[in-house]
Amino acid sequence: MRMITARDTMGRPIELNFHHGTTTLGFLYQGGIVLAVDSRATGGQYIGSQCMKKIVEINDFMLGTLAGGAADCVYWDRVLSKQCRLHELRNKERISVTAASKIMSNMIYYYKGYGLSIGMMLAGYDKNGPSLFYIDNDGSRTPGKVFSVGSGSIYAFGVLDSGYKWDLTDEEAQKLGQRAIFHATHRDAYSGGIVRVYHITKDGWKHIKNEDCDEIYDRVKNEAK
Repeated sequence: MRMITARDTMGRPIELNFHHGTTTLGFLYQGGIVLAVDSRATGGQYIGSQCMKKIVEINDFMLGTLAGGAADCVYWDRVLSKQCRLHELRNKERISVTAASKIMSNMIYYYKGYGLSIGMMLAGYDKNGPSLFYIDNDGSRTPGKVFSVGSGSIYAFGVLDSGYKWDLTDEEAQKLGQRAIFHATHRDAYSGGIVRVYHITKDGWKHIKNEDCDEIYDRVKNEAK
């Protein structure tokens, strides 16, 4: 839980309690980028939805993930999608992932201290190759090769640390992403629902699969026998 002090129109402080609960991850490897997320949306101990879509299609070559306040993340991802399209129309070329991440960081930084709750990844492929960035509600922007965000991220990192390597095959990378999210949902009560896996290459993003956590658990359990 995170305490955020915002201010109303009169400048008076408003204390907002955000109960964070999600698991998202992304990593670069020789075959592109894999993103994997769960689908549970929670408000404290209340499960609001088991089918929240936590990956937003910015354009055909770029994806954004959601962690934090669902409304904040979805809204700003949509604003970014509009800005990327305007850039494409004005400049007759697709925006780079680096430029898109900078636009998002600048927009969020302008509202720093207003109570936004955002911890998103921006991943995509452009003429410079694949790129992965983490952006938070302070406007911080961090490039990297492996990220996991949310309340279940410590469990996902445990799986990623043991299985990640640069020369993974596409199938290995996709299975690693799914397995990391599944293990996080098994240990973190605020993560669950459906595990969604996406793969980004030079040809654009591709939705690989959706699989229910219960089905994955049954499959893994049977394989272990």
